[in-house]
Amino acid sequence: MRAGKKVIVHGDGTSLWTMTHHRDFAVGMVGLLGNPLAVGDTFHITSDEWLSWNQIYTIVAHTAGVEPRLVHVPSDLIAAFDPEWGASLLGDKAHSMIFDNSKIRRLVPDFRAHIPFWQGAQEIIAWYDADPARQVSDPYFDALQDRISRAVEGVFPPQ
Repeated sequence: MRAGKKVIVHGDGTSLWTMTHHRDFAVGMVGLLGNPLAVGDTFHITSDEWLSWNQIYTIVAHTAGVEPRLVHVPSDLIAAFDPEWGASLLGDKAHSMIFDNSKIRRLVPDFRAHIPFWQGAQEIIAWYDADPARQVSDPYFDALQDRISRAVEGVFPPQ
């Protein structure tokens, strides 16, 4: 994003997703460990903050000090270019995901997601900025996003 490149967002970017900070998740997980009432059961350990993919990318971009250049691409078209990436999008990421945390709160009353995504994004960007070795882009993924962007703009067909 800092290089001014376009960023692929699957679909129209409006489906909702839940981003959970690792410290908030840890409170829920530790509270379940060793709890006999949790054995054999399943739990959601998520934030109650729901963000669209457009919001997620925009928060990251703004935290990095840039305006995002989002390109909306249908998930099935992404899958035509890269089946592995497409498979991860055609599953749960293509649909809004909102979770009910009341079950974990009954067993772990201390669990509350307190850290909003914007704050987590600040930590992510600071982590990358702290070490130039972390600032290396993946050449395959970078070229893939360029190819998909060009295809959406009608410049370059899928291969």
